[in-house]
Amino acid sequence: MSGQRVDVKVVMLGKEYVGKTSLVERYVHDRFLVGPYQNTIGAAFVAKDTAGSERYEAMSRIYYRGAKAAIVCYDLTDSSSFERAKFWVKELRNLEEGCQIYLCGTKSDLLEEDRRRRRVDFHDVQDYADNIKAQLFETSSKTGQSVDELFQKVAEDYVSVAAFQVMTEDKGVDLGQKANPYFYSCCHH
Repeated sequence: MSGQRVDVKVVMLGKEYVGKTSLVERYVHDRFLVGPYQNTIGAAFVAKDTAGSERYEAMSRIYYRGAKAAIVCYDLTDSSSFERAKFWVKELRNLEEGCQIYLCGTKSDLLEEDRRRRRVDFHDVQDYADNIKAQLFETSSKTGQSVDELFQKVAEDYVSVAAFQVMTEDKGVDLGQKANPYFYSCCHH
């Protein structure tokens, strides 16, 4: 797959004002724009950024149909945003079973200023992430903390899954096939 262009649909979901647009701005343009932002629905470029507002729920289902990955965002200083993130995860699990989920706590820079502002416990989210087999990142669009790492992980995971699918589809995997005698003789004395 090296040298080829690979397109993958990645959606960003979460309550309004958790920082989805800022995350994309930081990653794509390496900048942080001071708000206020308007509700975003269908911001193109790297991802479809569906607005977190409840009034867009039905429409947002159109955007995440066929998504291979979803970055589900919540604000580290707003516990209700994490509860809303769980709603989006449930939606994805019901409608896009094969979609890989990445939980993204945003606005970690606000915690650097004052740890008491944290409203979402890291260990609770980690337990939830483990339970739903999701990756967890805590990011800051303002400082850039972990933003590149998040998007890099999404890309790496997709490429490795796609490569595995190509390998198994092209060659097939026969679990009843005898092992290659060379590997058998060199590795099993």
